[in-house]
This record gives sequence, C-alpha cells and structure tokens, in this order.
Amino acid sequence: MIISASTDYRAAAQARLPPFLFHYIDGGAYAEHTLRRNVADLAEVALRQRVLRDMGELRLDSVLFGEPVAMPVALAPVGLTGMYARRGEVQAARAAASRGIPFTLSTVSVCPIEEVAPAIDRPMWFQLYVLKDRGFMRNALERAKAAGVTTLVFTVDMPTPGARYRDAHAGMSGPRAPLRRLLQAATHPRWAWDVGLRGRPHDLGNISAYRGHPTGLADYIGWLGSNFDPAISWKDLEWIRTFWTGPMVIKGILDAEDAREAVRFGADGIVVSNHGGRQLDGVLSTARALPAIADAVKGELTILADSGIRSGLDVVRMLALGADGVLLGRAFVYALAAQGGEGVAHLLDLVAREMRVAMTLTGARTVADLGTASLADIGRQLKDLR
Repeated sequence: MIISASTDYRAAAQARLPPFLFHYIDGGAYAEHTLRRNVADLAEVALRQRVLRDMGELRLDSVLFGEPVAMPVALAPVGLTGMYARRGEVQAARAAASRGIPFTLSTVSVCPIEEVAPAIDRPMWFQLYVLKDRGFMRNALERAKAAGVTTLVFTVDMPTPGARYRDAHAGMSGPRAPLRRLLQAATHPRWAWDVGLRGRPHDLGNISAYRGHPTGLADYIGWLGSNFDPAISWKDLEWIRTFWTGPMVIKGILDAEDAREAVRFGADGIVVSNHGGRQLDGVLSTARALPAIADAVKGELTILADSGIRSGLDVVRMLALGADGVLLGRAFVYALAAQGGEGVAHLLDLVAREMRVAMTLTGARTVADLGTASLADIGRQLKDLR
C-alpha cells in the first residue's frame, strides 16, 4: 500500500543500496519501538477540517533564524549522506537551495564543508557534536565560519552511541564488516559504479581535514565511539556560545525542562528530536513530546522538530502541535539514494504540494495560522499526546 512519496522512495532506495547502507539509514536503536512510534503517533494526529474559508491567497514562506525560506522545512544533518549518491551532500544541498530551504551539513559527512558551501547560492547550516576532542570542534567552527555557515546545530542527544543492532546484522559494523560491505557492493552494480567508484573519496571529509589523513568507514565507528563524551553538560557549550556569534540551535531536546535550560543557556532554537529513534528506544515520539515543550518555551526561541516526518501533511501536523519548522532526515535520504538530487527536489515539491492541500482544508492561509486551533478535538488530542 502506498502511503506517501517517501514510501515509494524508500522501496527504490532499498533496491538500489547495499544492505549495510540501507539499514544504516532505515534502522533505529534496540527493538526500534520509538522508530515506529515516531511515524505512527504523528499519523494519529487529527486535523480540524474547515471549508469555505477563501483560501485563494495561501503562502508557505516563513523565516528561520533571520533567513527567508520558501517553506518552514530544512534538510536535517545525516551522516554519510555522500555514500547514498555520488557526492551526495553536494547534490542534496543543491536540491534544497533550488527549492529555497536550508541544508544542514553533518559533522560526519563524506563531503567536507569546503566542498559543499561553494556549490550552493545560499548559506547553509552546519551540525556539530560535543566531542572530547575540543581541537576538532574549534577547527570545525572556524572552517564553518570561513565557509559562510549561518546557523550552527549542536546535537546533544548522543553522549554515547545508541545500540543499533541492525548495523551489526547488515555489515556496517561487527565481525568481517569490510568484507561483507565489499560483497554487498559487488551485488549492487549500479551503486558500485556510480557511488562506489565514481563517488570517491569515501572518507569523512570534515574529520579528515582536521586529522590530516583520510578517515574512512573503517575508522568511522571507532573514532566517533572514542570521542563521544558522556560527561558533557551545559557548561561545555558555554565557550562555544562566546565563540560562535550566529544562531545556535540545540538538537535532541525531548523534555520540557531541558527546553527551559536551552532558553536559560541562550540558545536561539531547539530541535525536538529523539534522533529518529536511533538512540534511546522506548522514549516519547516527537509528536508526543512536542506539545508540552511548546507550552513551556513557545515564543522564547525557535522550535524545530524532526523524527517521523514523511510528508507535507506530517509537516502541517508538527506545526499544529507547536513547531515553528521541521527537519527532514530519512525522507530526503531515501529520495537521494533513489534518484540523486533530482529525487530530493521532487520530494520537496511534493512536500510543498501536500502542505498546500492540508492548509487549504484546515483554513490556514499562512504557516503562522497553524497551531492548536488546527487540531480536531484539541483537548482530547493534547491530553492523549501528553
């Protein structure tokens, strides 16, 4: 059964990709309950249909951190995007720029900052982890500044890697992983030719630039595992706030008290997120966590949300629940793997079209009109979600 464009793209990506790459982007932590709840809980959010509202003048445009955007959507930071299509970060960034929305480059991207930023005609965002190696963090921030990055996204829900059993089963990690990946590539010739051979180098560009030598997949899990810091706290972000003068967004907020801490810290925005169900299984879905967080800090900073968003209808649902904008992750990577940058651009066109339909039928002429009044049976829904 076809549910959304991202469902189609997911099937196409699975057919094209070696299993270790498909399951890396498709999987979650432990038994993947939160991964599934992200999608299911959001799908259960019922909107309030309105008619005869004169919807001839409908606008999707908005502003995020001082930047005009064609719709309140950005592409999320996704590690190893360059393994899903040839120089994948560049293709995805160009697609986002062509549709007037931001692209967020991951710390663990294949293409480095210096390759992606000049390829687009609008500023991009950059995502960074809080790592033990503060030298790397400072180097990355300096390079981001030099490249014209406008918004910094700090991922804070990964002080230690999640237990992602699919990665070990599929060959991303575990015994004989390099040999298994090689054999999988050999049985997926289209990917092997386009990405495996023509998409080189296959290293982590931002990390390699700092270390002075290639950091490939073999080093990926080991380097990250040794650099994630379970001792991090809010004070570890203080020196970054004095160094980085642009907008700073804290990604990985799932609790209202943590959202209030972000306000006290001076963050410009937060991303309500459970890392796509890839960290702690059994936590709240983003759709369930978002209303209480919006109650706590709405208007004091910009609230973004991710995890479980697969369509323009889902974007409208998140905005109705209290978000000011959303990040698309898996959905765009499926499209990228299936059809490259053209697939991402097509997906974004569909998201915009689906948003227009949903807004027309809820009587919301602008994204600012979307809120709890756009929800059917508001009291019951919000009670259930909380």
